[in-house]
Amino acid sequence: MKKSAIILTMALASIVPATAQKTERLTANKANEYGLVYTLPTTAIDITVVTERTVTTPGEFANYATRHLGIKDAVRQASESVVVTKVIMTPRGIANPDNRWLSQFKSGSNVSIHLTDGEIPLGININEPELPAKAELPEAVPAPISPLETDAARQAITLDMTRSTSISKKAELAAQRIFELREQRNDLISGNSDNMPADGSALKVALTALDAQENALTAMFAGTSLKSTDVQTFTFTPAGHEFTDSIVARISPVDGVVDINDLSGAPLTVSMRVVSKGELPINEKGEVKKFPKGGVAYNIPGSGEISVSYMGRQLAVVTIDLAQLGCTFGVDPALFTDKKAPMSAVFSPITGALVSLEPVAAE
Repeated sequence: MKKSAIILTMALASIVPATAQKTERLTANKANEYGLVYTLPTTAIDITVVTERTVTTPGEFANYATRHLGIKDAVRQASESVVVTKVIMTPRGIANPDNRWLSQFKSGSNVSIHLTDGEIPLGININEPELPAKAELPEAVPAPISPLETDAARQAITLDMTRSTSISKKAELAAQRIFELREQRNDLISGNSDNMPADGSALKVALTALDAQENALTAMFAGTSLKSTDVQTFTFTPAGHEFTDSIVARISPVDGVVDINDLSGAPLTVSMRVVSKGELPINEKGEVKKFPKGGVAYNIPGSGEISVSYMGRQLAVVTIDLAQLGCTFGVDPALFTDKKAPMSAVFSPITGALVSLEPVAAE
């Protein structure tokens, strides 16, 4: 445990994102000898990758698509492809076991500290801690059902199509059925059908059924192209210095996200350029200030420009405050026990930075 600057090497459990954490409140009292224990964070980055998979399948009558329906871009060959469509970077704090502290307060004081469930400080002498807003991430979307696999597809197949043994004849009959369905739709819309639906709702149902059958028959000529999206998140902890092309995942143009050791996937890489480094405060003489005795430790973060690339293309770039690009300093514990004007502090659970230091809010 660090008391002032003594290091404790202690293993901690893995930490979930701060937005999913519970918090706890500890009070300095006689039982803990008026000492509060907490752990400052290292900044990790959750890299959320959205991929889109496209599966194309030729129709049974692809060779007759132009002749019967004038379709010139019918799918001729089955294929499957995956592309990266979006990358989102979300910073979060993970407890650093090498940056664990004990702050000592005046005997008889009533100082309290709010911690995350990873023991990262959120605030001292505050009423309610405020966690970072939860990042809005996209959700995975499964591929739609192929029009050839619907009930409408089975209903669209006529008896003559079933009996025919000639693929050319089947294509001709399917095209004829498409034109019949279009004619039926036009008759319903214009009110010229001999069997008009009883009301508007029934008309809508009838038109939907005709459209579904036509789509299924058309897919037999044009083929299908079905898209789905996959969303996966990878956690990456940047080093405390510049680096390039660290591999965090591999993505195959055919199979999507694969094992990081699977060379069929191209690497998704992370690079960082140091924008600034946190520096210890100095006094009026330009000298570095000394850490207060028994002080409340906090991080002074730096910032880095983080970029994510895939197959030679930069997909995302953002500047993020990082604890590991900075240093650690402390607040005089006496500020929190002053009987006339006690202070409160708010800390960032992502970087461990001191966000605010101000008088305790009146209740």
